[in-house]
Amino acid sequence: MLTKLAVLGPSFRTLLRRLWDAARDLLPIILVIIVFQGLVLRQPLPNLGESLVGVAFVMVGLMLFVRGLEMGLFPLGESMAFAFASKGSLAWLLVFGFLLGFSTTVAEPALIAVAGEAAQVAADEGLIGFGDEAISAYALQLRLTVALSVGIAILIGVLRILKGWPIQYLIIGGYAVVVGLTFIAPDSIVGIAFDSGGVTTSTVTVPLVTALGVGLASSIRGRDPLVDGFGMIAVASLTPMIFVMLLGIVRFGLGAS
Repeated sequence: MLTKLAVLGPSFRTLLRRLWDAARDLLPIILVIIVFQGLVLRQPLPNLGESLVGVAFVMVGLMLFVRGLEMGLFPLGESMAFAFASKGSLAWLLVFGFLLGFSTTVAEPALIAVAGEAAQVAADEGLIGFGDEAISAYALQLRLTVALSVGIAILIGVLRILKGWPIQYLIIGGYAVVVGLTFIAPDSIVGIAFDSGGVTTSTVTVPLVTALGVGLASSIRGRDPLVDGFGMIAVASLTPMIFVMLLGIVRFGLGAS
């Protein structure tokens, strides 16, 4: 019995420490809500009991999510990067990078929500058909376009690490293209394009892609994981803006509102 308690003691302390870390991360959000609800709106929190239970669920979920990343996704991404590098298979590495970006993005809940809302608004504005079929088709088209762009971004990121390309050239050049497209793309698509760049960096894509980049840079002689291993996410949030604006030009024409 004493042996079991001795084993459970450190584990319990570790659990409490991780719960505290999650609570500390959520504390600023909770304080903002409480201050504005009490001092600005001067109203009590609605459904206080349910809100407290919900916060507890979020805290536990955040703790488990972070722990899951540490145990599963980060080691998985790094090990696959090492395996591809050791086999020396550039083609398969590029295919894996593309499919990783595409598959994790196309199922991203934030992207599904934004694409659905954009399709509904486009239907209300008369840009597309108003039926459910037309709305669903347009939303799917947006999702596939963004997923394709992220897949290509990860592919470019892998090539950047392999070739040693400076990331600042990619970012500056990419945003130059984005700025140029904003002048010729339809007004109705520009805002959606910029929002698409933000929702692509999902909770699964970010750790896997980051681990892939760091692992790949660590396994190649002459590459610095700190310098070369990061930056894929920046490219992955850049390319959707370009692709969605190009989609708008193809569908609605140059500068059509």
